[in-house]
Amino acid sequence: MRTTINDIASKAGVSKTTVSFAFNNPSKISRETCNRIMEIARELGYVPDPVARTLAMKQTGSIGLLLPQGIHEVFQNPYISEILRGIGYICDREGLSLGVLSPLKGVLSQTIRNAAVDGIITLGIGPGMSVLELFRQRGMPFVTIDGGDKEGLVNVGIDDEKAAENLMEAVLARGHREIAVFMLKSVTLPETGDHFSQTNDSRLNGFSRALARHGLSFGAHTGIQVCHTEATMESGAAATRELLAEKKRPTAIMCLADIQALGVYEECKKEGLSVPRDISVVGFDDIPFASFMNPPLTTLRQPGFRKGEVAAETLVGLIAKKDAASVLMETEVVVRKSLDSARK
Repeated sequence: MRTTINDIASKAGVSKTTVSFAFNNPSKISRETCNRIMEIARELGYVPDPVARTLAMKQTGSIGLLLPQGIHEVFQNPYISEILRGIGYICDREGLSLGVLSPLKGVLSQTIRNAAVDGIITLGIGPGMSVLELFRQRGMPFVTIDGGDKEGLVNVGIDDEKAAENLMEAVLARGHREIAVFMLKSVTLPETGDHFSQTNDSRLNGFSRALARHGLSFGAHTGIQVCHTEATMESGAAATRELLAEKKRPTAIMCLADIQALGVYEECKKEGLSVPRDISVVGFDDIPFASFMNPPLTTLRQPGFRKGEVAAETLVGLIAKKDAASVLMETEVVVRKSLDSARK
C-alpha cells in the first residue's frame, strides 16, 4: 500500500501541514524537524506525487520553450541549441525543469492550451499574432525571443535591421555587387495564418537600407538576389548548387544562419572553387564552430547563450510577479578570412 503524508505525520508526531512544509517550503519549520521528517519518509519509502504537489502548490516547477516548428526541424540549426543552453543554465540554477514544446499535431494553439508549465519562452512569435491572445486568456507569463520590441511584449532580442545593415555594408565595402542572400524560409501556422516573419522582414529591411546607400537594390536584373532556404547545411548546399549552375555566379554569398555556410563551403569544394578567392561567404550568428571553419567564417555575432539566459531570468521574475522590461542586445560583424575583396 502506498505511503502517504498521513503515515509520515503520524510517525513523526506532527501535522500534515508540517510534513508538506518539509517537502515544499522547509524554511517554515526548524531544520531538526525537517531532517526528522525526511528520515522517516526514507524509512517508509515515501515518494511525493508530482501531480498532487502541483495541485497543492498551484505551480509545476517547470517552464516551457515554445517552438514554431517540430523539434527535429528547429534543432538542425546549432544556434537554437545555444539559446537552449542559456535557458537551461537558469533552469539548473533555479531548480526548474524545462519542457520543449512544439506544435501539437501541427497546431501551436493546442500546445499553448495544454502546456502544464508555469511560464513560456517563445521563439519568433511577434506582435499581432493571434496565439498571443491565448497566453493572456490563460494568464500565463511569457517572454519572447526575437519577437520584436513592441509595447505589450517582453522581448529579448537584437536590432535585426541594424545588424543586417552592418553585415551588408561589410560585403559592399569590399566591392561585391553580385550577391546572393540566403534568407530563412518563414513558417506559417495553417490553423491561424500567423506568419513567423518578424526576423526575416527586419533583416531584409536592413540589407535594403545598406544597398540603397550605394544606389543598389534587390532584383532579377541587379545582380543582387534572394534565395529562400532552410537553416540547414543541406539547404545551403542545394541553394549553392543552383547558383553555381547559372551563367553568372555571385561573388559573395550571405547566409542568414552559419550552418548554411557549411553547405556553401562543401558545394564550392566539390566544384573546385576556393573560398574566398572565387566566392566570399558570410554567415549570421557566430556559433562556436564558425571560427574553426576553413577558412574561418566572417559572420554577424549575436549572443545566443545570453539571449536564452536573460529570457529565462526574465520569465522567472514574471512568474514571481515582478516587473520586467524588454532587453536589446549588442551585435558585431566579425570579419574573418572567408570575406575578401571582389575580383575584377
